[in-house]
Amino acid sequence: MKKKAAIISLSVIAAIIVLIVYGLLDPAKVPFPRCPFFVLTGLKCPGCGTQRALHCLLHLNIADAFRYNALMVLSIPVLAVLLAAELFKDKFPRLHRACHSQALAWGILAAICLWSVARNFF
Repeated sequence: MKKKAAIISLSVIAAIIVLIVYGLLDPAKVPFPRCPFFVLTGLKCPGCGTQRALHCLLHLNIADAFRYNALMVLSIPVLAVLLAAELFKDKFPRLHRACHSQALAWGILAAICLWSVARNFF
Protein backbone atom coordinates (compact mmCIF):
# COMPACT_ATOMS: atom_id res chain seq x y z
CA MET A 1 0.00 0.00 0.00
CA LYS A 2 2.87 2.40 0.77
CA LYS A 3 4.44 1.67 -2.60
CA LYS A 4 1.18 2.49 -4.40
CA ALA A 5 0.81 5.74 -2.44
CA ALA A 6 4.41 6.70 -3.28
CA ILE A 7 3.85 6.03 -6.98
CA ILE A 8 0.66 8.08 -6.98
CA SER A 9 2.34 10.92 -5.08
CA LEU A 10 5.31 11.02 -7.44
CA SER A 11 3.01 10.91 -10.46
CA VAL A 12 0.97 13.84 -9.15
CA ILE A 13 4.13 15.84 -8.43
CA ALA A 14 5.52 15.11 -11.91
CA ALA A 15 2.21 16.10 -13.52
CA ILE A 16 2.14 19.38 -11.59
CA ILE A 17 5.71 20.18 -12.66
CA VAL A 18 4.89 19.44 -16.30
CA LEU A 19 1.77 21.61 -16.13
CA ILE A 20 3.73 24.48 -14.58
CA VAL A 21 6.46 24.27 -17.24
CA TYR A 22 4.00 24.15 -20.13
CA GLY A 23 1.83 26.81 -18.54
CA LEU A 24 4.72 29.25 -18.21
CA LEU A 25 6.71 28.47 -21.36
CA ASP A 26 5.30 28.52 -24.88
CA PRO A 27 6.79 25.63 -26.91
CA ALA A 28 6.14 27.64 -30.08
CA LYS A 29 8.60 30.30 -28.86
CA VAL A 30 10.96 28.47 -26.49
CA PRO A 31 13.25 25.83 -28.03
CA PHE A 32 11.72 22.64 -26.64
CA PRO A 33 12.99 19.27 -27.94
CA ARG A 34 11.70 18.47 -31.43
CA CYS A 35 10.06 15.21 -32.40
CA PRO A 36 12.80 12.87 -33.65
CA PHE A 37 10.35 11.10 -35.98
CA PHE A 38 9.40 14.42 -37.62
CA VAL A 39 13.04 15.53 -37.85
CA LEU A 40 14.04 12.28 -39.55
CA THR A 41 11.04 11.73 -41.84
CA GLY A 42 9.22 15.04 -42.20
CA LEU A 43 6.02 13.21 -41.19
CA LYS A 44 4.00 14.00 -38.08
CA CYS A 45 3.75 11.26 -35.47
CA PRO A 46 0.61 10.87 -33.31
CA GLY A 47 2.20 13.02 -30.60
CA CYS A 48 3.45 15.89 -32.78
CA GLY A 49 2.00 19.16 -31.56
CA THR A 50 1.22 17.85 -28.08
CA GLN A 51 3.52 20.35 -26.36
CA ARG A 52 1.92 23.32 -28.10
CA ALA A 53 -1.57 21.86 -27.62
CA LEU A 54 -0.98 21.41 -23.89
CA HIS A 55 0.24 25.00 -23.60
CA CYS A 56 -2.89 26.19 -25.42
CA LEU A 57 -5.19 24.10 -23.22
CA LEU A 58 -3.58 25.52 -20.09
CA HIS A 59 -4.43 28.97 -21.44
CA LEU A 60 -7.98 27.85 -22.34
CA ASN A 61 -7.34 28.21 -26.06
CA ILE A 62 -9.15 25.03 -27.08
CA ALA A 63 -9.40 25.81 -30.80
CA ASP A 64 -5.62 26.18 -31.19
CA ALA A 65 -5.01 23.13 -29.01
CA PHE A 66 -7.30 21.13 -31.28
CA ARG A 67 -5.47 22.46 -34.33
CA TYR A 68 -2.08 21.43 -32.93
CA ASN A 69 -3.11 17.91 -31.87
CA ALA A 70 -6.78 16.95 -31.98
CA LEU A 71 -6.10 13.40 -30.78
CA MET A 72 -4.49 14.68 -27.59
CA VAL A 73 -7.39 17.01 -26.87
CA LEU A 74 -9.97 14.28 -27.55
CA SER A 75 -8.07 11.73 -25.48
CA ILE A 76 -8.25 13.76 -22.26
CA PRO A 77 -11.81 12.62 -21.40
CA VAL A 78 -10.87 9.04 -22.27
CA LEU A 79 -7.85 9.22 -19.98
CA ALA A 80 -10.04 10.70 -17.24
CA VAL A 81 -12.46 7.76 -17.50
CA LEU A 82 -9.57 5.27 -17.47
CA LEU A 83 -8.10 6.94 -14.38
CA ALA A 84 -11.48 6.98 -12.63
CA ALA A 85 -12.01 3.31 -13.47
CA GLU A 86 -8.65 2.49 -11.91
CA LEU A 87 -9.13 4.62 -8.81
CA PHE A 88 -12.67 3.36 -8.16
CA LYS A 89 -12.30 -0.24 -9.35
CA ASP A 90 -13.82 -1.62 -6.14
CA LYS A 91 -16.85 0.65 -6.38
CA PHE A 92 -17.37 0.24 -10.16
CA PRO A 93 -16.00 -3.20 -11.13
CA ARG A 94 -17.91 -3.35 -14.44
CA LEU A 95 -16.38 -0.05 -15.56
CA HIS A 96 -12.95 -1.32 -14.55
CA ARG A 97 -13.42 -4.53 -16.57
CA ALA A 98 -14.69 -2.56 -19.57
CA CYS A 99 -11.67 -0.24 -19.44
CA HIS A 100 -9.36 -3.23 -19.41
CA SER A 101 -11.04 -4.97 -22.34
CA GLN A 102 -9.20 -6.09 -25.41
CA ALA A 103 -11.77 -4.33 -27.60
CA LEU A 104 -10.99 -0.96 -26.01
CA ALA A 105 -7.25 -1.52 -26.40
CA TRP A 106 -7.67 -2.36 -30.09
CA GLY A 107 -9.97 0.63 -30.54
CA ILE A 108 -7.43 3.00 -29.03
CA LEU A 109 -4.66 1.52 -31.17
CA ALA A 110 -6.82 1.88 -34.30
CA ALA A 111 -7.60 5.52 -33.43
CA ILE A 112 -3.89 6.29 -32.99
CA CYS A 113 -3.00 4.61 -36.30
CA LEU A 114 -5.81 6.38 -38.18
CA TRP A 115 -4.78 9.71 -36.67
CA SER A 116 -1.16 9.09 -37.70
CA VAL A 117 -2.13 8.53 -41.30
CA ALA A 118 -4.89 11.15 -41.55
CA ARG A 119 -2.87 14.04 -40.10
CA ASN A 120 -0.18 13.59 -42.73
CA PHE A 121 -2.69 13.67 -45.61
CA PHE A 122 -5.06 16.45 -44.53
